[in-house]
Amino acid sequence: MAQTSRAKPEKMARLDADAWMAAAFDALAQGGIDAVRVEPLAKALDITKGSFYWHFADRRALLEAMLGAWTEGRIAAIREQAMTRGAPEMVLGDLADLYTRHANLRGLTIELAIRSLARTDDAAARAVRRVDRERLRHVGALFGALGWPAAQAQERAILFYSYLFGQSLLDPKAVPAAARDEAIRALIAAP
Repeated sequence: MAQTSRAKPEKMARLDADAWMAAAFDALAQGGIDAVRVEPLAKALDITKGSFYWHFADRRALLEAMLGAWTEGRIAAIREQAMTRGAPEMVLGDLADLYTRHANLRGLTIELAIRSLARTDDAAARAVRRVDRERLRHVGALFGALGWPAAQAQERAILFYSYLFGQSLLDPKAVPAAARDEAIRALIAAP
């Protein structure tokens, strides 16, 4: 007996919240905060908006979830990266390499988009503040372990992160890699 044709199985009715957030982070990395919209996300995921509303009340709820995930991820990362796995200058050098030589461009794009949003959005500003405080606390402790007094250790932590984020804006022909390496060595030197 010949098989009767069956209707194509229906698409999954909804994705989980993590899938929506992953798509939203992709959109954020590609097009900034304005690209994080329900309809384009649904289209990119090839699913109806109903799935979105199963997990999030609205776009704002998605943004809040993204900010929470980003904050927790960045805090976990700095805790892991700053763990004492050797001499403090080695850990600081590894952190510098992570942001300069092995930069995660997608992650940096997402961070810059969230920082841009933080200028006008209180929740984003709180998220950035939590991340910055945690980063500065851990890096300040590393500078303290190098022998810098507490106040100077915090000053160096601020300079360190300012350099790490700012160096990506410098023209590599004007400030070649060797000059950047020398700048980091000078910054992370013991007193």
